[in-house]
This record gives sequence, C-alpha cells and structure tokens, in this order.
Amino acid sequence: MARVFPEGRLVYGMQLPIQSQSTIYAEPWEASAGAADLAAVARAADRAGFAYVATCDHVAIPRRLAGPMSTVWYDPVATLAFLAGITERVRLLSHVAIVGLRHPLVTAKQYATLDHLSGGRLILGVGAGHVREEFEVLGADFERRGAVLDEILDALRVALGPEEYPEFEGERFAFKDLGQLPRPAQARIPVWIGGSSPAAIRRAAVRGDGWLPQGDPRDRIPAQIARLRELRAEAGNSEPVEIGAITEALYVGEPGWDTGRRALTGKAEALAESLRAYRALGVDQIQVRFRSRDRDELTDQITAFGAEVAPLLND
Repeated sequence: MARVFPEGRLVYGMQLPIQSQSTIYAEPWEASAGAADLAAVARAADRAGFAYVATCDHVAIPRRLAGPMSTVWYDPVATLAFLAGITERVRLLSHVAIVGLRHPLVTAKQYATLDHLSGGRLILGVGAGHVREEFEVLGADFERRGAVLDEILDALRVALGPEEYPEFEGERFAFKDLGQLPRPAQARIPVWIGGSSPAAIRRAAVRGDGWLPQGDPRDRIPAQIARLRELRAEAGNSEPVEIGAITEALYVGEPGWDTGRRALTGKAEALAESLRAYRALGVDQIQVRFRSRDRDELTDQITAFGAEVAPLLND
C-alpha cells in the first residue's frame, strides 16, 4: 500500500513557480526570479502545512514551442533535492517526470537517492510527455511512448523496491545482477499518474497509486473518477488510489487588482466552501495556485491560505 495522505481528508499542495514558466500560468515577476525566490516560496509552503510542493520536467524545448512554453524548465531531481535540504516536512512531487526520456535504472538511481536524502518525502508523479523533438534528440520512442511508459512503470516498481540487485525483463528493458545503493527511505515509492486522456486514466487505474489530472474542469471530474474506479476494479487492483485536482487560480482576500475572471477570490470562508466541493466529487488532494505580482505577495497568499482557508477545508 502506498497511500500518502489520510483517507477522508482533503489535503492541499502546489506546483512551484519559477521552476517552469509556461505562459499559460507563469506570473510576469517569475521571469527575473531565481533560487532565493524559489526557496522562499517552498519554505512558506512547508510552514503553511502544504502536503507537497511540485516541479515539472522537460529536457529541451524546440523553437516552435518556445513562445507558449518558454524554455525555462528546471530539472526536477536537482530542484527537489535542493528543496529537500531547506524544508522539513513537505512532500516532494514530480508533476510530472517524463520517465520515458530515460532508462529506468537512471530514473531509479536519481529518485531513490532523492528519497533517501529527503528522509522518505518523494512522490513520483509521471506522465507520457508530448514534445516530439525532445524524444527524438534523446533517442526515445515518441510514437510508442505510452507503451514504453507502461513498461518503465513496471520496471520502476522493481528498481525502486527494497532489493539492492533488482531484476526485470521486459520487451525494451532488462536488468539483473546490477546493484544500486542507496535504496529509497520509503518501503514503496508512491507513483501518481499524470494526464486526463483515456490512456492516462487507464494507466492510473492499473499501475498508479494516485491520479494527477491536467486541469480538468469540475464538471468533468466525476465521470473521470468513475471511469478510473471502474477500470481499477476490472484490473483487480483493490489498493487505494489518491485522486487529485488542479483548482482554479486563488486569491485570499480582496485583491484590488485584476486577477482574471476565472480566479476565485474573497474571504477564507467563501474560498473554503468552494474548495470543499472537490471533496464531495471524490477528490483527495487539491493542487492550488495563487495569483501574485511578486514573491512577497505569493508567500503572503500561501501563509494566509494555510492559516485561514486550510482549517476550514474539512469542516
């Protein structure tokens, strides 16, 4: 069993700013921010009771996508290791690692070390990836990335397990008599599957300990969860699964500036009432994000959420 958080309670985490700067969600101030700003935000989340902080994964962005995606994508293992050393309790989530770009033993070495050094705080979030050029330059199979990911997940179950000499034989990858120490601090690394496509839902049902949807609107979530649970039952997987959701952008209080028409703003009670609806849909953890104009405003928002909104999420 690899359930991370208590059953029946809605917990909250966040994707960190700065480390990935897609124009879809990055705030203007992030462009000139650096390590000290990232550290301050992570520490604020740690103090405010956030369940996890998360980082993304891309190796290289082609020029055709650099406009909307930007080329700012910090390495997740390096970034989470840095954050592990300056935080105390918050979980460290890759949301998501594109593990199909790497041999599973490389991924196992990196994330086992991270879990070992952090005292068992890793959650390995994985996804299939979508940038063809990134796969091609690294010699990875883009066309069959879904099938490759499924095999890698099976390999990682073994390679991130307790054995010093893990053994695996698949269609593309095989290894035995190759030792890897240190082992992870956790007896079993929780693996959360990212994505909202039918293939991703099936993957989460069959192979995942959790599901990380990619921004599904609220009205789509119940059907997605029902499908996941149906497929999980068909696969004979009776272990618990942790269901996530990415919330609308938030601002605790009255912003006094244009936060966009889709942002949820207002007093703690109103925000908590809106967010509690996710739990009623069957969601276990919400990934929140905040509108902000600079680092200090963001850390203030994180602090206010932890102090004022979070205590009302499970009323």
